[in-house]
Amino acid sequence: MRLTTLGTGTASPSTRVNAGHLVEAGAVTLLLDCGSGVAHRMGAVGANWLGITHVAITHFHPDHTLDLTTLMFAWKYGTLPARALPLVILGPVGITAIIEQFAAIYGDTVRAPGFPVSVRELAPGERVDLGDGMTIEAHKVPHTAESVAYSMERGGARLVYTGDTGFDTAVAEWARGCDLLLAECSLPERLAVASHLTPAQVGVMAEIAEPARLVLTHFYPPVLEEDILEIIALRYSGEVVLALDGWSTEIEER
Repeated sequence: MRLTTLGTGTASPSTRVNAGHLVEAGAVTLLLDCGSGVAHRMGAVGANWLGITHVAITHFHPDHTLDLTTLMFAWKYGTLPARALPLVILGPVGITAIIEQFAAIYGDTVRAPGFPVSVRELAPGERVDLGDGMTIEAHKVPHTAESVAYSMERGGARLVYTGDTGFDTAVAEWARGCDLLLAECSLPERLAVASHLTPAQVGVMAEIAEPARLVLTHFYPPVLEEDILEIIALRYSGEVVLALDGWSTEIEER
């Protein structure tokens, strides 16, 4: 299982683009979130944007969704021959309505892109088989009404992506023992809000979850002024990575 962090930024403009992460495992190429800039970041880092089989959206904020239409436009008009590979779009309850709204704006780019598209809503706790031994499971997180985290498993390897979340020990317990925890780390303590995590809160959640590796993303610029690694080390002693756009790693299957 290979993870590439395509977009590690937030709604705040910076050198990092909005949220998007690529997971490749066997015949499955899964894009987790698709915020602004992700489509062209895939081109810049040589990611397999043509081979994406699934897109999973964690919630409906624009910094996690807006490049989905850009990507569909690219699959229709940005390559010759045009895409024929089927696409599955996954998301929390409400994703069907979101795609219908995109279709109302962009017409056949979304409604009739020239390849089969299916949309599936995942309720918290629901697990879906993506094919070739890979599964995805949703878990409710405290951010927006619909927000979920995702757990991907294949061959004994497990990757958990928090999406955007506030502090929640239940999420940490659900992620316990995963091989890699891809967690948001949005704001310094002085700017803390209930719907996002500070480094100290990430440290507590990682202490509970005990992942083999902790990879951080979704940085608002002020949090990068903090010594994030030192703060997290007060609670979690494992490997910590402050991801950059285009960073990648392998998660060994067993």
